[in-house]
Amino acid sequence: MNHFISGRRFFLLQPRFSHVSRTRGWPTKEIESTFDARIFAERITSNKMEKGPDYNGWSHEDLIKRVTQLERELKEKTQSANPAPKKSWKKPRHDRDFDPSKYNTRHIALKLAYLGKRYNGFEHHGGHVKPLPTIELELWKALNKARLIFPNVDPRAPGEVNWDGCDYAKCGRTDKGVSAFGQVISLRVRSNRPLPKPKTSTQDNVVAGKEDVDMHNTHPRPEGIEISSPPLSPSEHPVGGTEGAKIDLSDPELQETLDFDPIRDEIPYPQVLNRLLPPDIRILAWCPSPPTDFSARFSCRERRYRYFFTQPAFCPVPNHLETGVSASDIKDGWLNIDAMRQAAKLYEGLHDFRNFCKVDPGKQITNFERRIFYADIEEVEDYTSSMGFVNGSSFADKELDLKHGESKAPKIYSFTLHGSAFLWHQVRHMVAILFLVGQGLEKPSLVTELLDIEKNPGRPTYEMATDTPLVLWDCIFPRDDDPERKDAIDWCYIGDVPGFAEGKFGQAGLMDDLWQVWRERKIDSIMAGELMGIVSRQGKAPEELSNGKGTKGRSQKIFDGSDSPKLQGRYQNVMSKSRTDTVEVVNERYAVRKGLVDKDQKSGFKRMKIEEPGKTDEETMVE
Repeated sequence: MNHFISGRRFFLLQPRFSHVSRTRGWPTKEIESTFDARIFAERITSNKMEKGPDYNGWSHEDLIKRVTQLERELKEKTQSANPAPKKSWKKPRHDRDFDPSKYNTRHIALKLAYLGKRYNGFEHHGGHVKPLPTIELELWKALNKARLIFPNVDPRAPGEVNWDGCDYAKCGRTDKGVSAFGQVISLRVRSNRPLPKPKTSTQDNVVAGKEDVDMHNTHPRPEGIEISSPPLSPSEHPVGGTEGAKIDLSDPELQETLDFDPIRDEIPYPQVLNRLLPPDIRILAWCPSPPTDFSARFSCRERRYRYFFTQPAFCPVPNHLETGVSASDIKDGWLNIDAMRQAAKLYEGLHDFRNFCKVDPGKQITNFERRIFYADIEEVEDYTSSMGFVNGSSFADKELDLKHGESKAPKIYSFTLHGSAFLWHQVRHMVAILFLVGQGLEKPSLVTELLDIEKNPGRPTYEMATDTPLVLWDCIFPRDDDPERKDAIDWCYIGDVPGFAEGKFGQAGLMDDLWQVWRERKIDSIMAGELMGIVSRQGKAPEELSNGKGTKGRSQKIFDGSDSPKLQGRYQNVMSKSRTDTVEVVNERYAVRKGLVDKDQKSGFKRMKIEEPGKTDEETMVE
C-alpha cells in the first residue's frame, strides 16, 4: 500500500479495499479510497476527550476550584513519596567528651598578622551586631575549635566572645580596616606537658559539683610545672606576689614532666591555629616562656605604625588641561615629600596630641601627652609598576622632578611612626595634616600650631586620613632598664625549630599561604596597571587634547589616603575652620549626662586604673 500526506488531506492509493479491521479501538467501517482527513481527525479527538471531563461548560469559579483540588492532590502525593536516603561514605563523627582537668596549661604570647580590609577592627564588642567580623572573634573561634582554651561552651558553636579564665591581653586595638603585621596577644592555653600524678584524691580537696565549673578555664593547674623568663622589670615580683612552690627534682613522679621539651614536645600552636583561621589572618610566632610579669597590654613600651601612600597620590592630568582652583603651586596629584618630612620631624618628642585625636568622653581621659620616638617619610624600595605614563612631560611636576630626581613613578612611600602609645585615631589625624602639607595647601609649621594647646585648646574640624593604608607594624617589649628599647621577648618563629622547616616553606606552610594571598592581589594590581597603560596610549597624544567651555573653576582636590581625592570647593585653611569643644567641656558634658559627680566615679569609666608610675590606662588607646 502506497500513501502520502499532502496539506490537510490523507490519500490512500492502490491496492483498493472495502473495509479495515478494528485498530486502536476504532470501529470497523467501510472507507472509500479517498475521504476527508478532517473528519478522521475529529473522530480521533472526540475519542480522546471521552476519557476526561469536558471543561468547556464549566464556570470560572468551578475551574478555579478544580485547579486548587488538583494542586492539593499533587502536593500530597509529592510529600508522601519519601526519597531514598543518600548513602554517605564518611563515618559518622562522634564528639568525645573533653575533660579540661586532665590537661596542663601554660602562659604564652602569640605574634600575629592580618589584613584588616575585610574586618570590623580587632576588638570584639559583645552585643553589637556588625556587618563584618572582628579579628578577635576569628581568634576566639579557632582557639575554641582547637580546644586550646576551655570556656564552658560548645566548641562547635562558641557563641559570644568571653576570655574569662584565660588571662587574655592584647597589645593594640586596631580600628575597622586597619591591618597589623606585628600584633601581640598573651593568654593561657592547653599544654602537652604531662600533669604529675596527684598525691591525694581529688575528692578530698574539691567540693562536690564544683570541680567541673572550676576546670573550664586555663588557670595554672595545682600540680602543673611552668617555665618563665625573668621579669621585664627586675624590681617587680612575679604575678600573684609569690615565687611559686618549691619543686623536688628528685621526685620520680615528676620525671616525665621534667623531661618535657617546652618547644619540640609542645603543641605547635601557630600551625594548629593557622589551619583554622581565615587566610588573611596568620600566626607568625609564639613565645614559649614570657616574663613572669608579662602582659601584652601593659608590658609594651613601643608601638610602630606605617601608613602607605603613592607618589603621585592620585592620577594627574596634562598641564594644559588643568582647570582647578588650586590654592597650591604644586601640580594636582603630586606631593612635596621634603615638606612632609619636615613636618613629620616636628612630631618627635613628648607632646600633647589632643588636637590630633578623637576624644572619647566615656574614658574620661585628661592626659593627652604621648612620646614619639621616631617620625619620618620613607621610600618603599623594590616596587615596580607599569604605569610609567605619569613620567611624561605633560603629567610630571617639573619642579619636584628636578628637585628630587624622580624620573621613575609612581613610587611608594610610608609615614613611619614609633611611639610609646597612641590616642584614638591619632595616627590618622597626624597623616591627614602631612598630606595637606605635601599638597602645598598648608605649611609644615601647622604641626607646631596644633601642638600648642594653650593657643589652640580646641581641635579644628579637619578630616582624618582613611583607614586601609594603616598598619600596626610591630609591638616592642623591652626591659625597663634598656635605654635602646630592644625587644626582650624570645620569639619562636614558624620554621625555627630544627626539623620543622616545612612549617614555613613546605606545602601548606606559612609562606605558601601568604604567597596565595599576595598573588591574588598582585595579579589584580598588574591587570589594573596594564589597563591604565593601554588607555593612556590610545587615541591622540595628551598634548593634542583640549577641554570644552565651562570647565573652569572646579573644586579643590584633597588627598586623604583614599583611592580617589575628595572635592572640597575652595580650600579653607585648617586654622580658620571651626573648633571642637575643649576636652574639659566634652568630659564634663558626658559626666553630667551619666550622673557622675566626683573624680572617683569618673575614673570608674576608664578601662583600668594602674597605680604604677609610667603605666597609664591611656597608653592602651591605640589606633
